[in-house]
Amino acid sequence: MAMKPSLTYLILMAAGTVVWIAILLVVLRFHPEADAAAQLAFKAQRVELVSQMRLDLASASEAEKSAVMATTDEDSQAFADQARAAAAAVGRGRRELEELLQTRGTKNEVELLAQFSQAFAEFQRIGKDLLDMAIQNTNLKAYRLAFGPAAEVLDEMDAALSRIVAQNVSSTSPDARQVMLLADDARIRALHIQTLLAPHIAEESDRKMNELEALMANDDAEVHKDLDDLAALLRPNGSADLEIASSRYAKFSEIRTQIVKLSHENTNVRSLLISLNQERKVMLMCQDALAALEQAIQEEPVVGRKTPVLPR
Repeated sequence: MAMKPSLTYLILMAAGTVVWIAILLVVLRFHPEADAAAQLAFKAQRVELVSQMRLDLASASEAEKSAVMATTDEDSQAFADQARAAAAAVGRGRRELEELLQTRGTKNEVELLAQFSQAFAEFQRIGKDLLDMAIQNTNLKAYRLAFGPAAEVLDEMDAALSRIVAQNVSSTSPDARQVMLLADDARIRALHIQTLLAPHIAEESDRKMNELEALMANDDAEVHKDLDDLAALLRPNGSADLEIASSRYAKFSEIRTQIVKLSHENTNVRSLLISLNQERKVMLMCQDALAALEQAIQEEPVVGRKTPVLPR
């Protein structure tokens, strides 16, 4: 025969049910607030990530510009390292944010992050090319050669030819006038070559650089002809000053070849143009995508809260 539950058992069962219902009511009463707090914390975490990414992106862009504008290899390299470190920080933030959005992000937020990722990949590609060029400083090195060693040896050549002219001013030799004309012509043409070096270094077009080199080549041929004709006129005794002028011009020609080569590499001019145009445009695209993503996160509704927008 089945036994009926005792009164005590029924009372305990009833009491247990009451306690369970009470606990459930408490959970239902306070859970919305706990969930809202969790939503706000998750929102704040993502907003902070996006804000930091925007700061790191701006830092990378500024460091790249500083690398381009630096006047020494050491400074260029230091700024390039800073730019790469800031860009790497952006990349880490992007990956962390991507994981968070895959967990609880909206479709719009995922799409906005994908837009940023695409623009950021282009930013990194441009930044690599820009920094690789900036740290070479070929234009700065060309300027230093042009206004340093090249100018020094040309001054020595000019001084030697000036002495030859001075020696023949009062000379009664029938060749004196011709000697002065040749020496002056060699001086003028050599100095003209020097004046063409700076615009060559600053030029961004290979075509215009080639045109300047054609002018230099024409002057160079005339300088060599003048020096050869001078040597013929000053025989058999020769001239110590002419030997100095010839050797100094030969050295100038060697340095000029280095300058032209560096100038054609044009890394400072090219990196500056990239920085002002391509890099700037893609950086703004990245910032716009991040700003839109931050706004989307800010506008997410939070259950149990009337004002979901976080303070900026």
